[in-house]
Amino acid sequence: MSASSPPSSLGTALVTGASSGIGKVYAQKLARRGYDLIIVARNRSRLDELATAIATETGRTVEVLPADLGKAEDVAAVAARLADDPAITLLVNNAGSGTEGPIIGADPAKIDAMLDLNVRALTRLAVAAVNAFSARGRGTLVNIASVVAIVPEQFFGAYSATKAYVLALTQSLGAELKDSPVRLQAVMPGLTRTEFFDRAGLDINALPAHMVMAPEDLVEAALRGLEAGEVYTIPSLPDASGWDALTAARMVLAPDLSHARPAARYGLAAAAE
Repeated sequence: MSASSPPSSLGTALVTGASSGIGKVYAQKLARRGYDLIIVARNRSRLDELATAIATETGRTVEVLPADLGKAEDVAAVAARLADDPAITLLVNNAGSGTEGPIIGADPAKIDAMLDLNVRALTRLAVAAVNAFSARGRGTLVNIASVVAIVPEQFFGAYSATKAYVLALTQSLGAELKDSPVRLQAVMPGLTRTEFFDRAGLDINALPAHMVMAPEDLVEAALRGLEAGEVYTIPSLPDASGWDALTAARMVLAPDLSHARPAARYGLAAAAE
């Protein structure tokens, strides 16, 4: 779907997982901020409906790109679009899934499918984006992680591990792109009222209501964080100094994480080499 407006000076935002939930809200809000869009998801009919609504409301150009990011060939097609389309200035790496229970007793095939989407597809698209943006001298990568990356003990292991990977990937890219014009943001939502829970076989209504955020509030906070220059955004966190303290605590460990000999507390430091 496209409108008759000229190309946006902000460029085009490519949003994955855009047919519902967080991705859908990102698409709506980015168009209202002046971006043209490429919206990606499996469900073509939902994408078409969303594209028509956004183009009608905002006058921005909205292109539908149906893709199943659990399939390598579809991931490759979206990655190629990121690499080849100079109009794309923003990737919202949002598509993801969760399992319906603990690792113990889980279906390994479901875990594999989650890894394909949450880790392999996200990484392929992130790599395509940062390489393209670096070559163009402009661009922003937003990776949707989760607060369970910080407290994996409080959620199901395999899903938590995938989101810890997303956070670690963003942190690693941040060091690599420190002096680059490419901008990065890792967004770490808490519990969010979306279809994610239905697809994972979980009842969000069984969770404390005061802990569950509306996706509209989540995305608006994330975008304001991006506009304020945040690299790591936790929309629920009252004081950003809490994240800074966690980062500082990790860095305190850094000088002692790799030595030629085991620590003295193991009683091996004086052993012959």
